[in-house]
Parts: sequence; structure tokens; C-alpha cells
Amino acid sequence: MSTFTRSIRGGITTRRPVQTVALVVGLAFLAVGVLGFIPGITTHQGQMSFAGHSSRAQLLGIFEVSVLHNLVHLLFGVAGVALARTPGGASSYLVGGGLIYLVLWLYGLVIDKASSVNFVPLDNADDWLHFVLGAFMVVAGVLLGRRTRNGLLG
Repeated sequence: MSTFTRSIRGGITTRRPVQTVALVVGLAFLAVGVLGFIPGITTHQGQMSFAGHSSRAQLLGIFEVSVLHNLVHLLFGVAGVALARTPGGASSYLVGGGLIYLVLWLYGLVIDKASSVNFVPLDNADDWLHFVLGAFMVVAGVLLGRRTRNGLLG
């Protein structure tokens, strides 16, 4: 992927690292959202529910998913791709999205996974993936966003 993009007026502008990271994260969310609907990649596809803990579909046979869960991934992906267009938007996406995922991690730790409050649905693998993803996004957004605001990268 080039570190340069064409502006609307045809000039070349530099893509900041924070934008590249936000774009990659957004594209990853889009891919996961789509893969969550593909039989074979998602096991027990026929047992996928719209929402709730009763969905037995698992992405890669590990992460419990539902239609709602996949749609959330797709929305996060669209937001990441859209907000990666500017350094400020990219930083906001990474920090804000990362904080949402850290809250989702905490939520997953405290709820009863077999109850109706597990509406996404979440399982232990999802919980720890949410922690790693959330922490990465916040750290990347803060560090790379700060470097961009301070002019250290151009």
C-alpha cells in the first residue's frame, strides 16, 4: 500500500501512519464481518441467530457470532475506512473504537454468558480478543495521533 494518495485536486498528499493503521483495522473489521456469514469459515452456520446467546455459529470455530455481531463488525469496518481519510478522524476512530472494545471486554467478563444480557453474543475467546484489540487501537490512536498533531511526521 502506497504511503501517498491523490487529493481531490490531483496533488499528492502523504498518508499518515495513524491513517494507515485505521484503514487496516477498518478493512480487517469488514473482512471479519463478511467472513462471519460464510459457511465453512463460520461453523454451525445454520444455528446462527440474529442476536442473543442462543447463536451457536462460530467464526473459525472459535468466536461466537450472530447476525448482529457480524453487522457490528461491518459497521466498525465502514467507520474505519471512512475515518481513515484524515489524521484526526483516524485517531478518533482508533481511540474511540478501542475504548468501545475495552468496555465490551469488561461487559463480557461480568455478564452471565448463558443469560439474555449476552445479546451480542460473546464468549471467552471474544472477550480476550476484544481486550487485545481495544488496547491496541487505543495505544495506536494515542501514540500515532499525538505524533501527527505534534508535526513529528510531517
